[in-house]
Amino acid sequence: MPGQAPELQIRARYAMQNSGNSDLRFVDVSFPEEKAFGRKNLRVEVDGRETTLGSVSAENQEAEPDALRIAFDPPWARKQTREFSIEYVFSSPEGTGARIALTDNAFHLGARGWLPEFLPPKHLLAPNPMRPALTSYTVRVPADFFIAARGSRKGQKKEGDETEYRFQLTRDDLAPFVVAGQYVTWPSDRRAHSPIFWTTAPLKGDASPAAERIMAAWSALVTAFGPLDKHITVPQIVESPGLRGRNAGGIGPAAVAFPGGAIVNPAALALGPSSDQFFDIVVHALAHDWFGEELYAAPNAAVGMGEGLPEYATIVVDEAQGGSAVRNRRVVEYLQRYDEARKEASEMPVAALMMTDPIGPRRIALAKAPLFYVALEDACGEAPVRSGLAHLAALQRGQAASYPELRSALEQSTNRDLAKLFRLWLNEKGIPDDFRSRYQGSAAGEVAEK
Repeated sequence: MPGQAPELQIRARYAMQNSGNSDLRFVDVSFPEEKAFGRKNLRVEVDGRETTLGSVSAENQEAEPDALRIAFDPPWARKQTREFSIEYVFSSPEGTGARIALTDNAFHLGARGWLPEFLPPKHLLAPNPMRPALTSYTVRVPADFFIAARGSRKGQKKEGDETEYRFQLTRDDLAPFVVAGQYVTWPSDRRAHSPIFWTTAPLKGDASPAAERIMAAWSALVTAFGPLDKHITVPQIVESPGLRGRNAGGIGPAAVAFPGGAIVNPAALALGPSSDQFFDIVVHALAHDWFGEELYAAPNAAVGMGEGLPEYATIVVDEAQGGSAVRNRRVVEYLQRYDEARKEASEMPVAALMMTDPIGPRRIALAKAPLFYVALEDACGEAPVRSGLAHLAALQRGQAASYPELRSALEQSTNRDLAKLFRLWLNEKGIPDDFRSRYQGSAAGEVAEK
């Protein structure tokens, strides 16, 4: 809904059956974060009657800080179906990044966090609520908006100055995302095998060289880590005026992933689509499609996997386009970043770091993490490592993964016991001597801590 403070109105309706072996006195639901999404005006109805939400237990509150409790009186009987209606509004969100951005002429909702999540009862073997074989959802936007969303488009209907788009998800589809806004498209020929640009104003100059370069990077990612989705054949680059930069004040170039593409802010687009800096931030965002959107890292692996894997994937892209010499140069650059970061802070083991830890140790780990995957390639070969990562992304699709799942997938693809390598790089400090010597020479840099 447009206005001085534009809003997104969310309505979710469910018909759910208690398929367990006991009656339920309550069910807990995790809602979008209030501040991050700007959530307000929460309303819940059960069987057509508004219900008052209560607090969850202290134990559950720590694990699910945004969860609230729906109590049943009388209890929800076994085999009984109940209908739930949940409504809320997003307005002025603080988290204008990968999960949401909202302005008067564009918005995006990522694949996680913006829908309510019914939590399984704390009973033995209680399963997570299952999505039905087919789920329908609609998106109503101003009639002049372009829209990209998950699922199969099943039609559209214009009503006045708005258009309603209907989509359908199968059980195998991942959670829905929505990207929409008033855009100019490039290229005009939809049959062209090229990245698609959606921008608020026409692109300046000839975008063909930039498109060709981005398409080559996308192809390198597909070759190394497998197809992202059978419905996605080319990447999409979408401008979002609401996406903030990562530096202080939220200014500066920025890009985030959405399934099948990258969202860039105006500052990034101002660099010029053909600039090296624009290419670098777009490729990093596209790498997050595999390691961030389709497969995402558990909180304890958010640095080593959630950021380390996309950074490593950019090395793979550069090697595909420039050969082993470029790969070696990128490795040396990360070693230099690591050494510089260690001058400013004390190192923590990568496996012990969280994204909530101080920036100093995180900078060290962010430089070291991609080198871990390079070391795995050096020890086991590029093809087996990339095959293992592709298998991990396919196997854990739509789920969180951590170091045990990573090691299991890589040990299967490489037929190697990787316990020592994982321990050396993830649980200990420093860069191993032989690795540093291989890329910088035996006299270069400082040696690993013991």
